[in-house]
Amino acid sequence: MAPHAEDPIPDSGIDLIQHDGTKYGDWRDDFHRDGFAIVKNVITPERAAYYRQKQIDWLQSFGLGFDPHDESTWTQEHLPVSFKGGMYFSYASAHEKFVWESRLEPKVQEVFTKLWGTDELLCSFDGMNITLPRQKDLKWSPWPHCDQSPHRKGMQCVQGLLNYQPNGPQDGGLIVMKGSSKLFDQFFSETREQDDHEDKPPEEIDFKDLFIFKEEDVQWFTNHGCEMVKVNLDAGDMAIWDSRTMHYACFPEGDRIRHVQYICQTPAKFAQADVLQKKAELFRAWQGTTHWPHCNIHETGPPLRNGVECPLNRKEPLEKPEMTKRLLQLAAVEAY
Repeated sequence: MAPHAEDPIPDSGIDLIQHDGTKYGDWRDDFHRDGFAIVKNVITPERAAYYRQKQIDWLQSFGLGFDPHDESTWTQEHLPVSFKGGMYFSYASAHEKFVWESRLEPKVQEVFTKLWGTDELLCSFDGMNITLPRQKDLKWSPWPHCDQSPHRKGMQCVQGLLNYQPNGPQDGGLIVMKGSSKLFDQFFSETREQDDHEDKPPEEIDFKDLFIFKEEDVQWFTNHGCEMVKVNLDAGDMAIWDSRTMHYACFPEGDRIRHVQYICQTPAKFAQADVLQKKAELFRAWQGTTHWPHCNIHETGPPLRNGVECPLNRKEPLEKPEMTKRLLQLAAVEAY
């Protein structure tokens, strides 16, 4: 694959990356064919267990009485505020030490380096997913969506999740519309309106890189040869997908808690100077961002409980990360 421009402007509509048809003999072939791929054994089962426990410790640190062994505490009143019942983006969680440790895992870095052909990367300040099965007070509905604006062309962002808990057909996990990324431009060649979903961001929030599909849109992709696939993973596996791929999360119906860290890294050369400056400022303020590392950078805002800022909101992580040179480069604080 090769960049179309030395100084790409993400909002210009110019393709940033186009795959040149190279065959790699590994997961990259699956990715470029299907729009997603599974990378096995990115971390060891022991490291996955470490991260699972760190996530549980983080939930319990709020002192709301959550107990992973007592399902009566698996309710909103015992948990910090999340999105879709288990996605945590607030409370400075994006900058917890264990979160940055996951982003810096050697094979995580290797995945994105191989994919983009460079190790000069930026990292999203993204959230984690800790979804409890059988949570009785949770209202949940599917939200098939893609995380790339129809106005952006080509492969501009690739999302990933590092999986800490084995998950099978009955467990929570990623659902993708296999092959949908290749039909992105064709689908949006006609005027399309988002589904008026309950989880659609308010109009005053210029979210840009989100499109929630209607049921008939899902059928359109199916009619054009795509297939909805539940991605099952072992502890330590990583899933990656083109941000043009339709996807959403499957709610766990089995006995296992879902444990995931969302990680997205893109080439630093995709970002403009003002974006790099803003990203560095948000890092210093311990703010999270969207899935996009190199553009559409805006803070997540405070967690809202009953319409007001959660009184337990945090302005900095409980355990700050070690400020290594590599971390600061990924955060746009230091230049390459």
